[in-house]
Amino acid sequence: VGAFANPNNNSSAEFTHHEFSSSEVVMPGLMVHPTTTRDWQALVEQARHSIECSLSEQLESYLVFTLMRFTTRPEIVDTVLATEYLHALELGGPEQTRRLRDLGDQCLLYSGLFPGQARRRAVPIGYFVTLGQSAYDALGIRLPDAHGDLFLELSEGFVTLMDVLLALRGRDNRGLDPLDACDLWLDTGSGQARAVLADLTDATPVSIAESVTH
Repeated sequence: VGAFANPNNNSSAEFTHHEFSSSEVVMPGLMVHPTTTRDWQALVEQARHSIECSLSEQLESYLVFTLMRFTTRPEIVDTVLATEYLHALELGGPEQTRRLRDLGDQCLLYSGLFPGQARRRAVPIGYFVTLGQSAYDALGIRLPDAHGDLFLELSEGFVTLMDVLLALRGRDNRGLDPLDACDLWLDTGSGQARAVLADLTDATPVSIAESVTH
């Protein structure tokens, strides 16, 4: 069991495969104790500090909001993301906005909190990153003014947000095996993926294309 706990209160995010009571929020591989915005804010801030990264106030608030909104919706693991993206692009108005936002948020949670979903779906974790960035970017283009700017910022900062979520899982339980970590590092430049590899080797992986050009 891995845990990320705030030393100032009893909140923690624990990752386990055991069954728990219905009073706790349970998602695949995750038991979530935090139930308030303050709890999630503390966990996100601690995870962010642990990897020495900075987030704008907007991005950090959005990440906390996303965690609050989706940890009570375990049914999101059944969503067919690519189909949802195509359907969203065919829509218009508020429904399109909602679906694209949900899709981007789901991809962020999959890549950061539930990277094992990639293995189950036989896709690389980078697939979720690319799809999530595309959903946020589509919203950024479609929405006016500050609303659009937020989603463009989310698209640009997607990998950093993913790394914060991976850090929230705890160093010993990032959910990345060596092959996952190598692919994610090469696909996205994820600092957390690189940290997993650094625990195993001093070598830095390079893509085949990069090695040929050199």
